[in-house]
Amino acid sequence: MKVFTRLTGMAAPLLQNDVNTDQISPVAGHGVDTDYSNTLFYRQRYDSDDNEIADFVLNLPQFKAAQILITGDNFGCGSSRESAVWSLAGYGIRCVIALSFADIFRENCLRNGVLPVVLPADQHRALALKVAEIDGAEPFTADLEAQKIVTPDKLEFPFDIAAAERDSLLRGLDDIGVSLEHEDEIAAWEHSMAERRPWLQTAARPR
Repeated sequence: MKVFTRLTGMAAPLLQNDVNTDQISPVAGHGVDTDYSNTLFYRQRYDSDDNEIADFVLNLPQFKAAQILITGDNFGCGSSRESAVWSLAGYGIRCVIALSFADIFRENCLRNGVLPVVLPADQHRALALKVAEIDGAEPFTADLEAQKIVTPDKLEFPFDIAAAERDSLLRGLDDIGVSLEHEDEIAAWEHSMAERRPWLQTAARPR
C-alpha cells in the first residue's frame, strides 16, 4: 500500500449526498474498462458516445488533476465493491473529505492508501465554501501527520482518525502488511501448535 503522510493538490467539490459505489466505479457499461482511472464516475464524466460531459466537476479544466475531493453525506454507500476506491486512487484522488462515509467504503479507503476525512457540519460547510472560492487556482493540503486540512490561505481544519488507522497509512501497511510485522511470532505459534497437536497438521483425505 502506498504511504500517505501529506498530500498537496487541487481540491474539487462534488457536494452531493448518498453518492454510491456504482456511481463512483461502474462495473459495466459502454466503454468501461479495467483502467480504473477511466472508470471513476464514468457515467457522469462521459456521454453514450464517450464524449466528456463538459459541466461535470472533474471535466472542468481547473479540476482535471484534482487529488482531493470534498463531498457530502454517506459517501460510498451501496455495494461493497473495492473498485470504487481503486478508481479514486487510479485517477489520483487520495483524500476524500465528507460529512460521513459508508462503513465498508471507509475501510476500503484505509486498505488502499486513500485518506477518508470526516468533518463536522460547520467545518465541512466552511471548507466547501473555501474550495468553491479558490476554484482550483491553488492547492490544498491534507496533512495526516498533523491531522488537519490546510487551505491555500492557511486556514486549518483539524480532523480525527484512530491511532491504528493513522499509523497504517503513515507506514503504508494494509491488514496483511500489519500481520506480516508479526511473522516471527506467527511462525513460532504455528511451530508450537504443530508440536502440541500434531494430529491437526495432517488433513484428512476425502472418502
